Amino acid sequence: MPATHRRPATRGHSLVETMIALGIASVAAGLALPGWGEASERRRVEGAAAELETHFAHARSQAVAMNRTLRLHFVSDRCYVVHTGGSSTACSCADDGSASCSSGAQVLQVVQWSADTPVRVLSNRSSIGFDALKGTVTPTATVKIVGAGGTTLHNVINIMGRVRSCAPEPGLPGHTTC
Repeated sequence: MPATHRRPATRGHSLVETMIALGIASVAAGLALPGWGEASERRRVEGAAAELETHFAHARSQAVAMNRTLRLHFVSDRCYVVHTGGSSTACSCADDGSASCSSGAQVLQVVQWSADTPVRVLSNRSSIGFDALKGTVTPTATVKIVGAGGTTLHNVINIMGRVRSCAPEPGLPGHTTC
C-alpha cells in the first residue's frame, strides 16, 4: 500500500482575516459609543430622581413617626438636607459632605454630590415642609434633576406628598411628558 501524506489541519486565522475582524469591531464600537454616553447619563439622572423621591417619602414618614415637622432644604444644586426645625434656612452644607444646623435644628440626612458629579438638582422651592399631623407637604414643588448633557427629569411633589416623575419635551423613553 502506498503511503499517503496527510496534511495537518490548519488552525488559527490569517493576518488579513484578523484585520478585517478588528475593522468591523472598531466600526461597531464607534457607532455604539455615543449611545452609551447618552444611556449612562440617563441612568445617572434616573438614579438621582429615584433617590430624591425616596427621600421625600422617608421625610414624610419620619415626620409622622417623630410627631414633628421636618424640612427638606435645597442648599444648592449639589446639596440638600433633611432636618428638624421650622426655619427653612436653618441648615447648610459643608465642603466635606456634612451639614450643620443652627436654631436647635437637627440634621437627619444630607445628600451632597461633588463638583465632578454630572448631576444637578434644581428646585422651584428652597425648602419643603412635611407636616406631622396631616402628613401633608407645604409648599408643593417641582424639582428638576439635570444631567451634564441636558437630560432632565422632573419630580413633582403634591400636597399629599405623592411624587410623580415626568420628562420635559422631547421626553425620555419610559417617562410621561410634562
